[in-house]
Amino acid sequence: MLPSKLQIARRGRTAAIAIAGVLVFNWLGLPLPFLLGPMFACLLFALGGARLEGMGVLGMVFRTILGVAAGASISPDVIARAPDMALSLAMVPFFVLVIGLTSYPLLKRVFGFDRVTSYYAAMPGGLQDIVVYGEEAGANLRVLSLVHATRILLLVSLAPVALSLIWNLDLTVRPGRPAAEIPPTEIALMILAGLGGWRIAVRLKIFGASIIGPMILAATMSLTGLIHNRPPAEMIWACQFFIGIAVGAKYTGVTLAELRQTVLAGIANSLLLGVVSLAFIELVARSGVAPGLDAFLAFLPGGQGEMVVLAIIAGADLTYIVLHHIFRVILVVTCAPLILRLFPDDRGPPN
Repeated sequence: MLPSKLQIARRGRTAAIAIAGVLVFNWLGLPLPFLLGPMFACLLFALGGARLEGMGVLGMVFRTILGVAAGASISPDVIARAPDMALSLAMVPFFVLVIGLTSYPLLKRVFGFDRVTSYYAAMPGGLQDIVVYGEEAGANLRVLSLVHATRILLLVSLAPVALSLIWNLDLTVRPGRPAAEIPPTEIALMILAGLGGWRIAVRLKIFGASIIGPMILAATMSLTGLIHNRPPAEMIWACQFFIGIAVGAKYTGVTLAELRQTVLAGIANSLLLGVVSLAFIELVARSGVAPGLDAFLAFLPGGQGEMVVLAIIAGADLTYIVLHHIFRVILVVTCAPLILRLFPDDRGPPN
C-alpha cells in the first residue's frame, strides 16, 4: 500500500529532524551520531507534540544491511567455533525464564497491564518483531510500543558508556571501510543478498526475515568467495539512521497519563532487565564461554538491530550476537501460547 500524502509529509518532517540530530551530535563530538542523534532528536520533538512518522518499508530495507554484515562475517573459523556458541545459546532459555519470572509480575501486578500485554511487554526482542507478534496475540499495541521503545532507548543510550569505560572503545570511528574502497560488484552482491535474502525468508515464513534471510545469503557468498568485505560505512550509517528514527518516533502523541504509567513501566522494566542481563553476562564471561564484549552485546536486551550496530562498531563477533538475539525472540514467540495458559484470562485497569 502506498503511503498517503499526510504520511509522506510526516516522514519528510521526521527525516529532517533526524538529520538535524545527526548534525548536532557530530558538532558536539558525541558517539554514534547516526544512531543516537536521530533517536534523541525524534524523541524530543515527539514529546514536544510534533507528529512524526516511521519510515515503513524503507526502514526495513535498510535493516537488511545488518543481516548482510553478520553473514559477511561468517568464515570457516566462525563455523569451527560453533560448539562454543551452542553452549552459550543453551543459556538463553534460562535467561528468558528468569526474565519472565521477574518482569511479568512487575508489569502485571504493579502497573496493571493485562496478561497478554504484560507478557509481550516483559519479554525483550526487536522492537518491530515483538510489537507485531504481540498485537496479533491481542496485546495493547500502544503499551507494547512505548514499553519496548523505552527499553531500547535506555539500554542503547547506556551501552556506549559501558563500551567506552570497560573496553576503552572509540565509538566515533568509521564503522567499516568507505564505499570507494570496496569493489562495486561486491556492493551490488551485498544489496542483492539483503533484498533477495529478505524476500526469500518472508516467502518461507522464516522468523526474523529481515536479518536472518540476508545473513544466510551473505554467508553463502562469503564462504564461496564472492564477497570479502562487510557492507561499507555509508550503508551502516544509513541503517543506524533509520533505526534511530524508528525508536524516537514511537513517542509521537504520548500523553501525560502514558508518561506516568506506560513510560514509567518501560523504565522500571528496563532497569530490571539490565540487572538480570548483567548477571548472565558475568556468568558467560567468567565461565570462559565467550569474551566479555561478545557476551555483553549478546545478552543485553537492547534490540537485535541496535546491538548488531554496536557490535559492528565495537568489532565484536556479529554471528554470535545475532544468533543469541534471534534465538531469544524465537523462544519468546513460540512459548507464548504455552506460558499464557498458565495465567488466568483477566484484565487489568484500562490502559
